[in-house]
Amino acid sequence: MSLGKRIRLIRMEQKRTQEEIAKQCGFTKSLLSKIENDLSAPPVATLMKIAGALGVRVSDLIEEQSANATVFNSSRQYSDKDSWLRTDRGYSFYAFASERRDKLVQPYLITARKGEVKPHGFSHEGEEFIYMISGEMTYKVGATEYSLHPGDTLYFNSLEEHLLCPVSDEVTYMAIFTQKSLEQ
Repeated sequence: MSLGKRIRLIRMEQKRTQEEIAKQCGFTKSLLSKIENDLSAPPVATLMKIAGALGVRVSDLIEEQSANATVFNSSRQYSDKDSWLRTDRGYSFYAFASERRDKLVQPYLITARKGEVKPHGFSHEGEEFIYMISGEMTYKVGATEYSLHPGDTLYFNSLEEHLLCPVSDEVTYMAIFTQKSLEQ
């Protein structure tokens, strides 16, 4: 089942309208309709807002079946970048351990190419940690812009608007997002 169809199914199981979910997420009913009809591939921040509005985890939207067991990801699972989710914002990502339920964090491997990333700030609940793997990019958090190279890291409150801009032809980095309060 596609991402959009899983979102629609969860929404309909809750007997909620597109308008209600879109309003709670802070975007238009038209955008949610495009996502549900697989006409738009949402960025991670949008998936987090939809998951929050539906009261589920991002992993519940990405994976049909979830479990509470240990999850192993072989490098073969994510080495083929054609199998990654490609967003409308110009980057692709692989969600690690997406089938794991009730996790505190969601790790992603993200690749972005220079000239393909649409300049658009992201903002969502939680905290975010970034670890640069390859390439060079600038990453703006609030009013501060950081130049990131392999091995560099950022940790920030993801409610602050943030955006990335590849400097090299391609960048790859690990992003880890909190899913719920660590105090729970």
